[in-house]
Amino acid sequence: MVYLKLFWSFFQIGLFSIGGGYAAMPLLQNQVVDLNNWLTMAEFTDIITISQMTPGPIAINAATFVGIKIAGIKGAILCTIGCITPSCIITLILAKLYYKYRKLTIMQGILNGLRPAVVALIASAGLSIFSLTIFDTNQIPFNMSHVDFIALGIFLVCFIILQKLKLNPIYVMLIAGTMRLCANWFI
Repeated sequence: MVYLKLFWSFFQIGLFSIGGGYAAMPLLQNQVVDLNNWLTMAEFTDIITISQMTPGPIAINAATFVGIKIAGIKGAILCTIGCITPSCIITLILAKLYYKYRKLTIMQGILNGLRPAVVALIASAGLSIFSLTIFDTNQIPFNMSHVDFIALGIFLVCFIILQKLKLNPIYVMLIAGTMRLCANWFI
């Protein structure tokens, strides 16, 4: 029964994660943390972090990690297949329709209408992870006593490096990890 539940959960994530991996994060969180309690929010954040550091799409990497944690190799395979099946079917159908109707104004209107929704999904996931990292809670609290100033400082340094210096994100992750290691070592 757990195999079917894993497949169905990740099938839904694959079906509704319009906009790619970052847009899938709220759906992943809802299925994995909120509905099924397979992971805690801290474990979910760790899996998202690992998924970003490993090659491949976030949703598929997360599906593989969750599947292994819950049901071993079979679970990982089922979660991954569940996650990619809707995309394969939808992409084939949409490619056919897009090339047939791409000149229509309504098609451009639909695509323009989806962009804000995708941005909202990405922002929602980003804010959830940000608040867990900085405030150690899923929501931004009004009490600033829970602020992890080291994590906030690392965030600001990395944000500036990415925006101003346009440094490769891999190097930024290495810098962030080194900064946290040093902070834990000396503080």
